[in-house]
Amino acid sequence: MASYMSGLLGKLWNVVSYKLRITVLSSRDDLTLFSYETLALVGRGGAGAHDLRRIAKRDRFLAWAGESQYYVEPKRLAKLGYLEARKEPGKTRERTVYTLTEKGLEALREWARTPVEFTPFKSDALLRLLAADLVGEEAVGEGFTGLRDDLEDMRGRVRDAAERAKTLPHREKYLNLGLDFVDGLIELYEELLEKVERDFST
Repeated sequence: MASYMSGLLGKLWNVVSYKLRITVLSSRDDLTLFSYETLALVGRGGAGAHDLRRIAKRDRFLAWAGESQYYVEPKRLAKLGYLEARKEPGKTRERTVYTLTEKGLEALREWARTPVEFTPFKSDALLRLLAADLVGEEAVGEGFTGLRDDLEDMRGRVRDAAERAKTLPHREKYLNLGLDFVDGLIELYEELLEKVERDFST
């Protein structure tokens, strides 16, 4: 009986300690998913707010925040101690460059250990399908006609990003994994487009 109770208590402690660890790892209430994106984009070499906005806009993969947020968020993270801000000469005026602090790197390490979840995402295509019974298949099908060119544009951005990844050997493996994911997402959109073109009246 004693050994049974000991084993049961041991199992309970394992569960409790796991829950406590997850709670600690996800307890940074001052950080959002966009905060972690910002910290990761700053990376090892540092970056200015304009650099962050340019990267997101250029690749489009992570451009889900408003442009102003790429200026507001790093400044906020610097005030909280996750980034360090310094002034450097710019083309016309001084620019602020941000680098990761030890606190910022530790926050990334903790966040990386928390469970990955399926993140809700905005999709123009899915919303068109949601409204199809209200507006009619012909209207939705017409709206889908421009998607093929947009997907080709995205494929070009993936190829360009893969070339840039070669210049970052410490990140190339991980960037390519992400690019493979984006490439698969493009293929899903292409499959959806083919179904709409086949099944919807135009």
